[in-house]
Amino acid sequence: MIHKGTLNDAVSDSTITAISQLLSVAADETRLRILLSLYRGEKCVKEIQEIVGASQSLVSHQLSVLKKFNLVSSRKDKNLVYYSLNDYHIISLIQSAYEHITQD
Repeated sequence: MIHKGTLNDAVSDSTITAISQLLSVAADETRLRILLSLYRGEKCVKEIQEIVGASQSLVSHQLSVLKKFNLVSSRKDKNLVYYSLNDYHIISLIQSAYEHITQD
C-alpha cells in the first residue's frame, strides 16, 4: 500500500516500487482505454468492450488486472457486472496526465 504522506517525506524503496507498478499498470494502452471509458461513469463489460474495441476475454482480463491494483471497483446487478474507477485519485491521475500532455 502506498504511504499516505507527501512527496516531501523520504520515499521508501517499497513506495517507489508500488508507484512504479501503479504507473506501469495504468500505462498499458488497453488498460488506459478502459480507464478512460470509465472516466464518465460505470459501465458493464459489453459497453467497455464496444468502446475499447477489444474482445470480451481481453477486456475481462484487463479489468481483473486493474481491480488487483485497486484502480477499478465492481458491483454486480443481476447477471451483469458494472465497473467504475475506484476513487478520485484515479480520476486525478488521468486528468493530470491529460493536462500535462495537452499543455501548450
